[in-house]
Amino acid sequence: MTVASERTDLYPSRTATEVTIPRKDPVVWSPQDAPGPITRSDLQSYEDNGFLAVEELITPEEVGVYRSELDRLVADPLIRADERAIVEPKSEKVRSVFEIHKISEVFAGLVRDERLLGRARQILGSDVYVHQSRINVKPGFGASGFYWHSDFETWHAEDGLPRMRAVSVSIALTENYDTNGGLMIMPGSHRTYVGCNGVTPKDNYKRSLQMQDAGIPSDEVLTEFADRHGIKLFTGKAGSATWFDCNAMHGSGDNITPYPRSNVFIVFNSVDNAAEEPFAAPVRRPEFIGARDFTPVR
Repeated sequence: MTVASERTDLYPSRTATEVTIPRKDPVVWSPQDAPGPITRSDLQSYEDNGFLAVEELITPEEVGVYRSELDRLVADPLIRADERAIVEPKSEKVRSVFEIHKISEVFAGLVRDERLLGRARQILGSDVYVHQSRINVKPGFGASGFYWHSDFETWHAEDGLPRMRAVSVSIALTENYDTNGGLMIMPGSHRTYVGCNGVTPKDNYKRSLQMQDAGIPSDEVLTEFADRHGIKLFTGKAGSATWFDCNAMHGSGDNITPYPRSNVFIVFNSVDNAAEEPFAAPVRRPEFIGARDFTPVR
């Protein structure tokens, strides 16, 4: 095992004090004029803001297919009993199912779709593999939200991703209203890294997937970020998608409406940024959360 202290850690975290440092990596890794489905102006907007909204990434007909598959997986007692299924602590309804591109041939096909792969390669400037995939159900009447965080902080500390060379896409399978716990991002926050204080408990993932604790920025930093960057709430019809940088500060509120907010969430990581040993955790998270298969998606 490689000892963390023997490596160059560009983004220290889970230490005695909270730190904020400028990002040391590009946001867009390919040249601005690189071929791909993202226009030059949209690519520049992604670089500036840390996200890109696509009004219709998949068609209404495709939404029906993926939504039916989500419903099938959530209703399957074998899936519910699998450790890859995460349930709400109060209602005990399924909250998320991880590694869906391996569980489901339907979602495996979506991961290989060039509408996704082309954008991921264009942003990351290389072939990509799936670091994580999941469906988020967020049922109505009390599904809990996801507190403010940077994904990269966790993926670096607990999964061992060395650089900020990953991108996430969240595809809506139900309409995202401004009332049912939609995704919120602080535009421009991706340019500053927040190294959180504290230590990573063993098997932290078991708690963090229901209610995040370790890797949470302080109220003071979040207030400073919100004052500086503002907060963008994403709404849109089923089939719309939001691409966002791995270091964007984001979160979502509880859903107390009757209307579920379901989406499929895929993280593409560059094959040149393969996970190492964790930088600030005693053990790796399970592979269904942080992949160790770095085979390029084709």
